[in-house]
Amino acid sequence: MKQFHLLLCVILCLPFSAQALETAAKHAYMMDATTGAVLFNKAGEEAMVPSSMSKLMTMAVVFERLKSGRLTLEDTLPVSEKAWRMQGSKTFVALGSQVRVEDLIYGVIVQSGNDACVVLAEGLSGSEEAFAQEMNRKAKELGLAQSHFVNATGWPDEGHLMSAKDLATLAHYIITTYPEYYPYYSTQEYRFNDIIQYNRNRLLGNDIGVDGLKTGHTEAAGFGH
Repeated sequence: MKQFHLLLCVILCLPFSAQALETAAKHAYMMDATTGAVLFNKAGEEAMVPSSMSKLMTMAVVFERLKSGRLTLEDTLPVSEKAWRMQGSKTFVALGSQVRVEDLIYGVIVQSGNDACVVLAEGLSGSEEAFAQEMNRKAKELGLAQSHFVNATGWPDEGHLMSAKDLATLAHYIITTYPEYYPYYSTQEYRFNDIIQYNRNRLLGNDIGVDGLKTGHTEAAGFGH
């Protein structure tokens, strides 16, 4: 049985009764994206292992570069051996190849590709460690008090932490600051290197109003939406 450790929702103008909600999730945080009102909070300010949901911050840094003009969707970035060897969810980038930034974005958002994250991190900051510092800079700028990033992927690493509140705040920031890039999160499938990959957010396409953002899973963190 799947054990969900995190329930995260950013709700846009939907009627909702917080009193009616019950969840087995260890951490849950729901907010109204229009007013910022907190609708439900269960241990939402506790630091926890965010797994691949921390890729929201990876994308926030990438979107910032795109919007400033320092990066374009058509730019290409090289695939290092470190990126190619990444385990877990993969975009299946080829060693030594050059990959378009837009393909890497799809790889991170749709397939949650760890290899695509490392390609972006190394291409934008020189190393994954330097990119993680960019992520921490952005977290501080946004007031994410319980967030600290050690890598670009959410791969289990001591000290790589976020809270459900921080995730909701970051999701709201992406939705409102980068409306031109937010539609990537509703992509249900895409093809890269002749491989069709399907979005790991299985709530998409269920006709319940879900339009994106991130899921995550590790043994330590459990499942999260």
